[in-house]
Amino acid sequence: MVPLTSLWLPILLAAAAVFVASSIIHMVLPYHRTDFRKVPAEDEVMDALRKFDISPGDYMVPCAGSPKQMKDPGFIDKMKRGPVAFLTVMESGPPSMGASLAQWFLYCIAVSVFAAYIAGRALAPGAPYLAVFRFAGCTAFAGYALALWQNSIWYKRAWNATLKGLP
Repeated sequence: MVPLTSLWLPILLAAAAVFVASSIIHMVLPYHRTDFRKVPAEDEVMDALRKFDISPGDYMVPCAGSPKQMKDPGFIDKMKRGPVAFLTVMESGPPSMGASLAQWFLYCIAVSVFAAYIAGRALAPGAPYLAVFRFAGCTAFAGYALALWQNSIWYKRAWNATLKGLP
């Protein structure tokens, strides 16, 4: 077992490496440029939403509010008519890249802390590099890559099941 306090340098180096690599992937390479699509008639959609003065947060349209209401014929009809959307409303104004990048770096440190903790508890001091990499790398992969997969499962499948009348 390796104490977490003795792993502060690898934690910071791993967080910095991920921060730099993700910056290159998102700002230089075209890989993530198609993650989001533009809404048709964007200006009209923005004008329509603006009048509601929706505060920043995550929303669902339509929103049932409870499992019982999900079975309500009115709710099911709304789901069938659409559009069905998950909406994230952010604060208006220019994006604050400095604050977002600072929060991203803190998240990188948090993932690195968990990876170091698991590797430090599972392995003895002086463990072979590949064993350390296996534990820390797998944990870090889970922290970064698996973080949002559940959205693509639940956002599609739960509503398809509701529309088919499944429990």
